[in-house]
Amino acid sequence: MTSHEAGLAVPDWPNTYGYNMFFFPISKWVGGVFFEHTHRLDASLVGLLTTILAFWLFGHKSRRTLRFIGGIFMVMGAGLCLVFPAQAAENLLISGIGLVAFVAGFFWPNCEPAPKWLRTLGVIAFVAVVTQGLLGGLRVIKLKDELGIFHATLAQLFFLLICSMALFQTDFWRRLPIRLENDNHHFRFFFTFTTSLILLQLILGATMRHQHAGLAIPDFPTAYGKIWPATDANSIARYNQNRQEVMAYAPITAPQVELQMVHRILALLIFVSVTLCAWRTRHFLGSQHWLARFSAVWLGLVLAQICLGATTIWTGKSADIATAHVACGALCLVTGGLASILSFRWLTSPLAQARPLGKNEVTSLLASSSIPAK
Repeated sequence: MTSHEAGLAVPDWPNTYGYNMFFFPISKWVGGVFFEHTHRLDASLVGLLTTILAFWLFGHKSRRTLRFIGGIFMVMGAGLCLVFPAQAAENLLISGIGLVAFVAGFFWPNCEPAPKWLRTLGVIAFVAVVTQGLLGGLRVIKLKDELGIFHATLAQLFFLLICSMALFQTDFWRRLPIRLENDNHHFRFFFTFTTSLILLQLILGATMRHQHAGLAIPDFPTAYGKIWPATDANSIARYNQNRQEVMAYAPITAPQVELQMVHRILALLIFVSVTLCAWRTRHFLGSQHWLARFSAVWLGLVLAQICLGATTIWTGKSADIATAHVACGALCLVTGGLASILSFRWLTSPLAQARPLGKNEVTSLLASSSIPAK
């Protein structure tokens, strides 16, 4: 959306040009409004799905909670209809949501709750998606770019959290053998450190996007024809003069040029670090090991990300290319995050050997031995 310069195409929130967001006429979905409004609708869908996921993880315990919350929403909607009759459509929507939740409380799956730690992650995901929506709304109302940076960063972390929760539900995760030994090759350190670099890079990218000044450096691999561009007042004035003559971009500043150079240097560090991760896993574990293959995919994504970043510059920040660049960055973060989580589970400290075995582990050991279970 920011790549299409449509971040503030709708100036009000939570309404859309005075309409309830869900009743905004399709005929008015034109230009930047289309991107901004569909972004809000997609965000609402993500929020709904995250809410369902959080309740689902609590299993049959969610039934009473859903009926209670549904009843409150129905009463609230009816009361608002009496107090604010002019906003009947919005108030009826609240009552409708409450009715759906109330009815769902009777038909909710009668399954056992997920483990407590996984239910906690579900609650964290729900809080995160609500916070994300509030940050997006405040960004529109307050017109502060800093809120946009936090909004973009939280979106990346939320995506990583949801992907991690999906991993925890797979048979691969459940069957992953725990290796009870020291991490002599420091896999966990390399994966976690590199993933942290990628997160920092994404924050820098969000900062650059929300400066609304186009490309602070229009060429690559050089920067204004040099390895490191001049940032004195005269040079900045000359850069801006050329930019205004060609594309009439907003003026840039020396800190913006320096920030983009830091972004490029960090991209190089990430490439070297991911390459090192891929090489170490292949060298010490073999090319057929699942962690080595995962690292190879990670390296491929980083290479694609570098190519997309360069193409973004060469095409003058084409909206589609810039969007693909942001999306690939999110995939790089998630891949590194999942690799870090997997490395921590697979390589467990020897102290873990001293913990008592759980009921499921005892049953599994008995089933794999010749000792009959009593």
